[in-house]
Amino acid sequence: NESSSPRPKAPSLAARIKRQEAPRRMGEEEETETGKKMNNDGANAAPLLTPHKMGRFHLSHRVVLAPLTRQRSYGNVPQPHAILYYQQRATRGGLLIAEATGVSDTAQGYRDTPGIWTKEQVESWKPIVDGVHAKGGIFFCQIWHVGRVSNSTFQPNGQAPVSSTDKPVNSVRVDKFTPPRRLETDEIPLVINDFRVAARNAIEAGFDGVEIHGAHGYLIDQFLKDQVNDRTDKYGGSLENRCRFALEIVEALVDEIGADKVGIRLSPFANYSGAADSNPEALGMYMAHALNKFGVLYCHVVEPRMVKHGGKFETPYSLGPVRDAFKGTLIVAGNYNRDDGNNAISSGYADLIAYGRLFLSNPDLPRRFEIDASLNKYNSDTFYIPDPIIGYTDYPFLSSDV
Repeated sequence: NESSSPRPKAPSLAARIKRQEAPRRMGEEEETETGKKMNNDGANAAPLLTPHKMGRFHLSHRVVLAPLTRQRSYGNVPQPHAILYYQQRATRGGLLIAEATGVSDTAQGYRDTPGIWTKEQVESWKPIVDGVHAKGGIFFCQIWHVGRVSNSTFQPNGQAPVSSTDKPVNSVRVDKFTPPRRLETDEIPLVINDFRVAARNAIEAGFDGVEIHGAHGYLIDQFLKDQVNDRTDKYGGSLENRCRFALEIVEALVDEIGADKVGIRLSPFANYSGAADSNPEALGMYMAHALNKFGVLYCHVVEPRMVKHGGKFETPYSLGPVRDAFKGTLIVAGNYNRDDGNNAISSGYADLIAYGRLFLSNPDLPRRFEIDASLNKYNSDTFYIPDPIIGYTDYPFLSSDV
């Protein structure tokens, strides 16, 4: 695995924000002003357009479609319009991560997000996955449980959402989140099994693998973070205990579908939906070392600067220590642009860069990065509307003569 070789030191956050010139890898040529350099072997390409071997997958470039909630799966069932959406963003040897997909009927917290716990959902995913594979893309399914970030209207029989705690999400919108019910210790294996079955279903649907959503304040993050997890059983208290739930899910999936098909997304530094930790560095490092024991394919980590939704924040933290500790492929995300991404790859700070809003609004983003073309502006007003076309499949491609 390419990522097991020694890695250069990560650049400081300030250096990346200022986009100073990053050191080039041996044999890598400087980028020309036009950026029109990519060839078949990637030898003269911008760093983002160079190949990467991720386990058994040979990626042709390092621009990843981040998992993006789009709320267009009516009744939690994936729809045919998603075939075009994902196909538009698929390239030969490019990695796409599907939108967060529920593992059970208690996992939902938003309207019209897809699931993968029923036969109907599995069958509905199949043509979408086939569409990506027809374009030569590699497709992973992100599986999630929102935990307390929910409302009883999304829950079976109007019950309370489940969580690591009975503390509600602190929100001015008291109507938005229903106070959760703390999972009993003997219920936790049932939730872990929901993730196991979802992973099995994802493989049946044709996905190349799954990404466990352990980030952004959802259920797994509610166990990981000490500002939420107030348990006194073996899933609470110490760092080891708080990580137990996440790692038992990892173990179950590795056992079910193989470590070479399992990734995980983490956000130790973020405090989305009140999920904060008093020592995020220790949390990130503990998880990195623990994941190595299972040999998972990749770890997808959210930048420390993305403490809250909506923008970058100055921070003394870096993912450099996690980069050095984790032996698999490291994907990073967090408001990256083309220059940031090239610097992160060329310096060894990351193996792959996940792009969300830029990839949403530029279906041909790798091509635009290749030739340094201008980018479409995204319209945040249409991110979560249910329309099957507007803000979904209607963003323009570059003209064919560019």
